[in-house]
Amino acid sequence: MLGDMIVFRQVNGKTIMATKPRQSEKKSEKQIEHQARFQKATIYGRSAVAKPELKSEYESAVGEKGNSAYQVAVADFLNAPSIQEVNLSKYHGNVGDVISILVTDDFKVQRVEVEIHDPDGTLVEAGSAVAGFGVEWVYTATVKNASLAGDKITITAFDLPGNTDVEDKTL
Repeated sequence: MLGDMIVFRQVNGKTIMATKPRQSEKKSEKQIEHQARFQKATIYGRSAVAKPELKSEYESAVGEKGNSAYQVAVADFLNAPSIQEVNLSKYHGNVGDVISILVTDDFKVQRVEVEIHDPDGTLVEAGSAVAGFGVEWVYTATVKNASLAGDKITITAFDLPGNTDVEDKTL
């Protein structure tokens, strides 16, 4: 920059002289939303490292995920879990049948909840899936469900900051 008026920059090997860019005073709705979300993430990061149990969890990922527990916590807040796959092939409405769910997160999936509703919306059963190997979670049915046609299964995955991903499957 020369003075407060002219800037020099390199573009494709050529030096270009231009007037100093002005920062727009207008912010788009998306910019405002992003700034608010990032502010919430930094607040979450500070509060997470202030709690010894959370701080130690985030510190466990420092080497592979970032430079500090705070940075890992902020990134965790900004990235929701993702339900990759729901396998209903072993669910036939019997007690003990299983639903397999593959869920990923940039840090840790906290829990996975499953709800099964009749076509009219009546709750058949609900409960928590159990963490399996790697990214797999397994829900085991506890209620006999005689009529499966049209039943809706709702899977909700949660991470530590409370972000969610929801997927509905209809039988």
